[in-house]
Amino acid sequence: MHTVTVRIPSPLRSHAGDQAELAVSGATVGDILGELARQYPALGQRLLTPEGAVRPYVNVFVGERNLNALAGLETPLQGGEVISVLPAVAGGHGPTAICRA
Repeated sequence: MHTVTVRIPSPLRSHAGDQAELAVSGATVGDILGELARQYPALGQRLLTPEGAVRPYVNVFVGERNLNALAGLETPLQGGEVISVLPAVAGGHGPTAICRA
């Protein structure tokens, strides 16, 4: 088990005890997200599907690399990494539209 820092974006902090960063232990990204879901069920519902997959509108980065460019939830961790969770921003039509999260 390795401890990593998980950065929680502002829109999701109310589901993570109002914390911007959490120290979480696990061997893979899947372990980390699973542990987050166990500790913070409301956050887990927003990050993961009932089957345990990352929701399509959620981007997860290990350092600067998108989880999709790595081994997905099976991506191994060394410890000390920073995992960033970023919900996708969508909405509106055209260049003058205001994006809504």
